[in-house]
Amino acid sequence: MSGPINIGLLGLGTVGSGVVRLLQQNGAAISQKLGRPLKISRILVRDRHRTRQVEVSPDLLTTDPETILADPDIPIIVEVMGGTGAAREYILKAISQGKSVVTANKDLLALYGKELFDAAEASGVDLFFEASVGGGIPIIHPLKECLAGNRIRQVMGIVNGTTNYILTKMSREGRDFAEVLREAQSLGYAEADPAADIEGDDAARKMAILASIAFGTRITYPDVYREGISNLTAQDISYAADLGYAVKLLGIAREDEEGIEVRVHPALVPLNHPLAAVSDVFNAIFVEGDAVGETMFYGRGAGSMPTASAVVGDIMEAARNIKHKTRGRISCTCFYDKPLKPMGAIITKYYLRLVVVDRPGVLASIAGVFGEREVSLASVIQERMLGELAELVLITHRVREQNMQDALGVLAGLPVVKEIACVVRVEGGEGG
Repeated sequence: MSGPINIGLLGLGTVGSGVVRLLQQNGAAISQKLGRPLKISRILVRDRHRTRQVEVSPDLLTTDPETILADPDIPIIVEVMGGTGAAREYILKAISQGKSVVTANKDLLALYGKELFDAAEASGVDLFFEASVGGGIPIIHPLKECLAGNRIRQVMGIVNGTTNYILTKMSREGRDFAEVLREAQSLGYAEADPAADIEGDDAARKMAILASIAFGTRITYPDVYREGISNLTAQDISYAADLGYAVKLLGIAREDEEGIEVRVHPALVPLNHPLAAVSDVFNAIFVEGDAVGETMFYGRGAGSMPTASAVVGDIMEAARNIKHKTRGRISCTCFYDKPLKPMGAIITKYYLRLVVVDRPGVLASIAGVFGEREVSLASVIQERMLGELAELVLITHRVREQNMQDALGVLAGLPVVKEIACVVRVEGGEGG
């Protein structure tokens, strides 16, 4: 067995600590698999004296990135510090120095992926990022390698554990969003500022990465339509269950003859769909290809050790390539410039809850508005009386988004419609 392959670790927070811990506990087995040991030779931190989640020698710690980036004896840089400022600078510098890079940074890849991949290809080094989507779930390598012979039709999934935990608790216990969010924060499943999770931004960054790989065209974070879950109520989740659906925050990427659609929003999913059973903080990514058919990747989408599992897997792949002098074999796969469909052009079904005046002719006037805009109703249920008002729950057939939005705009102005209380798309059924 030859000498160790040195690693420079940028960041020693939750994920960085997990990487160190995993290499410590499984180092011997990893060395056997590689034929060479892996050694963390330097770790970049902001404060060398703070308490750590994992035990490391103080001699490994540095606050100077140059001691890592300029060291010719460190061929692999692992970036787990997060952010898009310093992390971008350090990764580009590492690549320019001929170092391979492993990163878990979805924010950076969703905005600056092209720049980073172009730099890696020009330098002939690896840029691996399995941990950027789905934590410990293998999905990047399967899309880029195992499923590369397919034309991918769609990638649809639950890619944010915080929102899935909140929706699971709301569904099981009939509790409201704000109460469950506070509980998720107290348990560490949600950040003190949860906006990136609950408004769909985190999921949108992940879907930009997945869509770029799946369809071979560059999708960035601003391209992804997104809605969050903060307006969902326990009442709507209960109605959905009665109708045979679970409510999930879905990331959806599809390609058809009109182009690519990439979106993140709450959706009703039929209870017999595999994604409906994904609970708590777990993630799942459902992929459909023309050859493989339907397949799903399931597991823990975040956390120190699950994410470290993906990072260390990438480190091992980079180390193998260094050992065999074959770096840069699989570069950026965004070969095409495919059109991105506007949100108004997507076609799906809808769930609506309306509060209306309880008198004859109201349903007919509502149906008339929908009919004029080619919105066909699949079912109409009057769920409960609210004094002189009634609550209507409707499910549409498949319809173009713009038609639906036009109809909602007219309904909002009807005197008999007191509130459009909830509008949620329906996905995962036949043809959708």
